[in-house]
Amino acid sequence: MRDTLAQAVRAGFDRQIALTKELVHCPSQRGEEHTVQDLVFAELRRRGYQMERFAMDREALAAHPGAGKWSPQHSEAPIVVGIHRPRQETGRSLILQGHVDVVPTGPAHMWTDPPYSATIRDGRMYGRGAGDMKSGLACGIAALDALRALGWQPAATLYLQSVVEEESTGDGALMAHIRGYKADAALVPEPTGEAMVRANLGVIWFRVEFEGIPRHVSEMGEGANAIDAAIRTIAALRQLETAWNDRRGEHPLFADMPKPINLNVGRIEGGEWASSVPATAAVDFRISLLPNWDVTACAAEIEAHLQAFVAADPYLSNNPPRLVWNGFMADGYEQPEGTEAEAVLGRAHQAATGTPLPAVVLPAYIDTRIYALFDKIPTLCYGAKSGLSHGIDEYVEIASLERVTLSIALFIAEWCGLEPIDPA
Repeated sequence: MRDTLAQAVRAGFDRQIALTKELVHCPSQRGEEHTVQDLVFAELRRRGYQMERFAMDREALAAHPGAGKWSPQHSEAPIVVGIHRPRQETGRSLILQGHVDVVPTGPAHMWTDPPYSATIRDGRMYGRGAGDMKSGLACGIAALDALRALGWQPAATLYLQSVVEEESTGDGALMAHIRGYKADAALVPEPTGEAMVRANLGVIWFRVEFEGIPRHVSEMGEGANAIDAAIRTIAALRQLETAWNDRRGEHPLFADMPKPINLNVGRIEGGEWASSVPATAAVDFRISLLPNWDVTACAAEIEAHLQAFVAADPYLSNNPPRLVWNGFMADGYEQPEGTEAEAVLGRAHQAATGTPLPAVVLPAYIDTRIYALFDKIPTLCYGAKSGLSHGIDEYVEIASLERVTLSIALFIAEWCGLEPIDPA
């Protein structure tokens, strides 16, 4: 099976790369994912999967404890699911999920090639989303294609899910969960460097909005600078970041990491005129939390820390800023060792690469937390080697995509079992 599947993956690899390029060519920043979801829908339907496409249900999400916070920027692009059902259910079912939303490109002039060009050179494909994670979604599709090329299909139900909002709330994967999609295991082919993620951090997004007292700059002493207030607040929240990192020993998998908790000042705006004391400012923050910390308690700690700082600030104590939760409100998770799904993936990886499956911890967010925390099923995050995700000249390694596709195909073959495709 390993050798014949390897030949099938190689035979279809040019088509896989062409699909990956087509996915990367589609700009799909938050709220702009409709076109790429239409492409995924068409590709899966052409392969004969039973299709469903459904919208975000804001009320259902708001009622779920794992949902991110809705904001005016929240995407309303649909979730796409291709469903395979066998003739006879003899294997174990699987959710195979990828996300198609990407982060902003940054300045185009900083890229060697245009951000959505999917340029291939020196064994890599470059472009926003090439690594994170459109190539991973294509790996899942191509793994199933390779099995079909050999006349086989999974002997269990398989859901191929293409979601949005992974980069901002996690609500896309959660919406599929709320919709009722359940399986015996989940596999998310994020770019992990051909390793399995043992644990990842939780994430909180929040925004702090300030109002100052505008004056002509010559009367600055009679005004209050909203941007200066924002700068003081950033410094105060850095103290919380330090305090949280000092507690990293509370989770053994992150205890030896120098700085697992990162407070990111992701966006700042404010001011109206260079010669006017600014009346407004706002800062968007992202902070991470250890897997065994409760996200609600951490949000309360952020709020209490901010309130204590504001109370001691001469201006802000009388003009408190507004705290807005505007995205991720996600717990982290740890994947227990010793599951059968991990053992199957280990055998698949060994067969595909000739090396044992490594496990890593990830100081970031991934959608696997939905299935680990709320379905309580084995949840595997495993994908190709990539680099510069969210940065300039993001890339994925082409040879790694072929190895990972073979690993996924072998995993499906053992986990789901196989049955011959009905010749009718």
